Amino acid sequence: MTRNFFLCVALLFCSGLVAQVTQEIFESFKLQERRDVKYYIPENYTPEKKYPLVVVLDGEYLFDQVVAISKFYSSFQGTPEAIIVGVFQSENDLRWEDCAFEEDTGLPAEKGKLFFEFLGMELIPYLKTTYSTAPFSMFVGYDITANFGNYYLFKERSLFNAFISISPYLAPEMENRIPARLNEIDQHIFYHLIVGGKLDNSRKAILQMDKALTSIEKESFNYHFDEYPDANEVSVATFGIGKAWGSMFEIFKPISPKEYKEKILTSEEPVYKYLEDKYNSIEELFGFRKEVELNDIMAIYAGSRKKDDFESLKPLSELCKKEFPTTMLGFYFEGEYYEEIGEPKKALRTFEKAFGMEEIDFLTKEMALEKMDALKADFGF
Repeated sequence: MTRNFFLCVALLFCSGLVAQVTQEIFESFKLQERRDVKYYIPENYTPEKKYPLVVVLDGEYLFDQVVAISKFYSSFQGTPEAIIVGVFQSENDLRWEDCAFEEDTGLPAEKGKLFFEFLGMELIPYLKTTYSTAPFSMFVGYDITANFGNYYLFKERSLFNAFISISPYLAPEMENRIPARLNEIDQHIFYHLIVGGKLDNSRKAILQMDKALTSIEKESFNYHFDEYPDANEVSVATFGIGKAWGSMFEIFKPISPKEYKEKILTSEEPVYKYLEDKYNSIEELFGFRKEVELNDIMAIYAGSRKKDDFESLKPLSELCKKEFPTTMLGFYFEGEYYEEIGEPKKALRTFEKAFGMEEIDFLTKEMALEKMDALKADFGF
């Protein structure tokens, strides 16, 4: 039943993906096996850009869903395009061999150890040397394969920054070991846990783990939990992947009204620092400098005005001169800065410069002219 459901979903999403998706047999030295894998490379791929790498187990069922979600979010929600690899595991129940664990220790069984090395020492290095990948990488798994992804957290440095764990079939003591490890790991980790409505022993362990993960207070740990009471063990993946994908790349999205109200307006730090930290974090996580969104510029400007944080207008104006050099933004914001700190002559000259630039968003030449006329009237210039 599970296979048939996910096969239908895959067929639904696969239209239009053929040109960007390739399937091949990967010769594994570690496993001494030939494994079927699928790759999705963004249609506009260029070596000049860096792309997050996403590893999807249960590839027959989950790969096409993840590709479709990735394409949707990169097209309409501003998240980065990603390179996605799906590992096939359904034939002969390979998934249970690949991800098997010892019942007494909860550690990977012999085949599991080899599969662990296959992903970390063969498949991922191949992709990283073949394509331009970002430092950010994600693991996606369902039940037994979701549990398997957690083992990478126990390396000194996790191979993955982000985990989408769908109804994990947890190995013994994982509900305690994972929170303990995440509490001490010195690395930025994103973890999204998803569970359906079925009541069983595995779900109880998941809810216990959720409680422990929720209590972790670390800026470098981003945790989300979604429970779908109406979803069964089959439909839960379709329910959860889209929302989980959005939360994984939340930092990459433009500043939202909610983010503006709850983070910018409530912070005691300079408003501009929020923008600076956001884009520095993006560069650190993804390995490239994202172009500054006009939406984010306007959010920081509004926050600066709202909080009377006029000092933030100066660095914001310098950023605008760099990012939007032909427009009024930089000089207009700089003019307002000088106006607010009591430098009317500098403000007038700066607004004059803004007047000669291109209009953008809400800023018009008429607004710059009004500022100039007001300064002349007030100070007799």
